[in-house]
Amino acid sequence: MGVTGPSDYSRPSDYSRPSDYSRRSSLDGDNGPGESPSTVLYSPISYGGSYSASTEDGYGRPGYSVYSLSGKGLMGYLGNKGSISVSMSLHQTSFCFICSHLTSGQKEGDELRRNADVMEILKKTRFPRVNNNTGDEKSPETILEHDQVIWLGDLNYRIALSYRAAKALVEMQNWRALLENDQLRIEQRRRRVFVGWNEGKIYFPPTYKYSTNSDRYAGDDMHAKDKRRTPAWCDRILWYGGGLHQLSYVRGESRFSDHRPVYGIFWAEVESSPDQLRKSTSYSSSRIEVEEFLPYSHGYTELNFF
Repeated sequence: MGVTGPSDYSRPSDYSRPSDYSRRSSLDGDNGPGESPSTVLYSPISYGGSYSASTEDGYGRPGYSVYSLSGKGLMGYLGNKGSISVSMSLHQTSFCFICSHLTSGQKEGDELRRNADVMEILKKTRFPRVNNNTGDEKSPETILEHDQVIWLGDLNYRIALSYRAAKALVEMQNWRALLENDQLRIEQRRRRVFVGWNEGKIYFPPTYKYSTNSDRYAGDDMHAKDKRRTPAWCDRILWYGGGLHQLSYVRGESRFSDHRPVYGIFWAEVESSPDQLRKSTSYSSSRIEVEEFLPYSHGYTELNFF
């Protein structure tokens, strides 16, 4: 889980983390017939307006779990922009999860600043080298050295249209036309950022910017002469590496923010031995089971993709 937004934390030392991971576990011998080991690892971290938490259970005990912080602003100390990255392993497969809050702004050229943020995070994020659970090799040191990577958060990329034009396309549910003007997709096509990264198909309305505690975009409540924020998909989930398959990509309808949250569920192939992959036995049945828990409130996944 990742959350971005204003925070009282202003320095790299001002992050919230338990003195150690909260762990509850039972040994294999403590379980009844047919029961799996019960292990829960909960690791919350908050920093620079971003929050990240990861959990694991007895189906895949981590060989390691470490984190890295990257701040934005003056000398990396001021502002609420930055990233939290968590590195972990399940069996012989390494995972990295990045929660970031990139530079805001909808002026022409602001997307280049966001590109620079991404490159800086990729360059500066470093994890301490630790032995994995087999002891025969070291853990990844950089983000892209991991087998599977998921990047989520308020990436702040906007739609390069006027408020009126974008709002008209939203009302038509013409996601394709909106995505053709989405800065993130444009920058990816130009190979300026997130080269080789994947994102699921978007079948839901832009997640930003909403009026307080309402379902109206903020621009609807402003005078035509005032500066209005064009609706945009600021909140995204991307992934990198083989063995990851996205089952669902939807948005929620929580009103506690001027953003709407997005949710992604993935099916991951995990290497459990040097020559064997541990895979799900039933891909279709797992999709049915997880979709029972998704926040479908408007049936956006059933809308036509123009």
